[in-house]
Amino acid sequence: MAATATRRRLGARELLEHMLDAGSYVSWDAPVRRVVGGGSGDPGSGDAGYAADLAAARDKSGSDESVLTAEGRIRNHRVAVVVSDFAFLAGSIGRDAAHRLVAAVERATDLGLPLVAMPASGGTRMQEGTSAFLAMVEIVAAVQAHRSAGLPYLVYLRHPTTGGVMASWGSLGHVTAAEPGALLGFLGPRVYEALHGEAFPSGVQLAENLFDHGLVDAVVPPEALGDYFGRVLDLLQPELESDSAQPNGRPAPSVSGPSQPAAGTAWDSVLRSRDPLRPSTAELLQHAAGDVVLLRGAGDGTKDDGMLVALARFGTTSCVVVGHQRTAVMGPASLRDARRGMRLAKELRLPLLTIIDTPGAALSEEAEEGGLATEIARSLYDLLGLGTPTLSVLMGQGTGGGALALLPADRTVAASNAWLAPLPPEGASAIVHRTTAHAAALAERQGITAVALAASGVVDVVVEEVLDAAAETVEFCHRLGDVIAVELHGLSRRGAPGLQQRRAKYRALIS
Repeated sequence: MAATATRRRLGARELLEHMLDAGSYVSWDAPVRRVVGGGSGDPGSGDAGYAADLAAARDKSGSDESVLTAEGRIRNHRVAVVVSDFAFLAGSIGRDAAHRLVAAVERATDLGLPLVAMPASGGTRMQEGTSAFLAMVEIVAAVQAHRSAGLPYLVYLRHPTTGGVMASWGSLGHVTAAEPGALLGFLGPRVYEALHGEAFPSGVQLAENLFDHGLVDAVVPPEALGDYFGRVLDLLQPELESDSAQPNGRPAPSVSGPSQPAAGTAWDSVLRSRDPLRPSTAELLQHAAGDVVLLRGAGDGTKDDGMLVALARFGTTSCVVVGHQRTAVMGPASLRDARRGMRLAKELRLPLLTIIDTPGAALSEEAEEGGLATEIARSLYDLLGLGTPTLSVLMGQGTGGGALALLPADRTVAASNAWLAPLPPEGASAIVHRTTAHAAALAERQGITAVALAASGVVDVVVEEVLDAAAETVEFCHRLGDVIAVELHGLSRRGAPGLQQRRAKYRALIS
């Protein structure tokens, strides 16, 4: 951390040189208006001190305002950029800066361009008072319109970003990265100390601490920013040019319906699904996805490790992935992470892939007080109404509400030893027989297996395990990944069905 804290901070123009493709920078900056009237902070209304401050800021920074706007290319993706120049009055946002920023966001929206925002700011420009403070509303409205148009909004939080900027356009990214060691927070430490007579606790507002709490997706040094955002932008292309092969060179499989699952009883499948060597969601992405960018948390500061959220590509199709981390406890925060993935898929107009492999949701006081049941219900609600194609994959254990929260989809794939049940078989046996001794027999009767779910129409494709996926991790991941690629490609071509069509398979179960 000490080495990070002493790294030289890049200025606005240096940062753009690092991030943008060489020779691609084109400024969008129009001459500053210098608004006159309406507040004692206006240089034209008699505030000579503020006018002198502005002149000194221009001389110091070489900029005419605290925000620079432009277009350029990142890995040959055309993008719009807005970047703070901290050397100009600490990157503060007055009305002229806000006007320039809003104009750039709206131009990016009109041109259909992704927008990369790179704030470094102390927040509202105090010399302009409340009128500058209220400009944050219009900035957020412009970002909202940009996101509502299905356009990516990517944020790089630089040192330092505080106040109204952090509480507005700095915290609205679809994907948010942060500069190593950056001070990021709502209240500036100097203000806190002045108001409370003591220093703000150290380390709380560091980029790395925000990452630990799921408030930023990655901590990325400036020299790696072009590569990072380039990978994100690559994945935000819904479809690459299609051909008959997967990126790994294997022919794409033909998928027409359920295949024959591995032989065995329901209890055999339960035991195999619990093997600690069984492939995980992370291993599936590692071995079967063409590219992956992991995301981090729902931005609410309550990160736990029960859910993985990522951008990924299977075959030629990009998607948002939401999947259980099978070795971690799944609490309410996990489901908030999942719902963030659903929102990303909806806004970025990408297919959603959910991967189910959980021994069940957390059973604890904290989970109850954190609204676990509510989050399961909200996840189901969001998933059923999602206006983008959805694919769910039963990869292993499918226990209770934690599994159900990720299940409803346009198509469902299952590994042959995967299963789905309202409780673990032992728990179901305890309820029915007041002992766990009948777990195996009850599992068989409940119809929890992949083949039973396929027979009932819940599962569309069963992917074979050569006896047990734990004994063939890479091969199984390749096989499952190939099926996912074909399914995603087909769904992407057809588009999302209506709610009634999505409900049909579940409605048939009670008809």
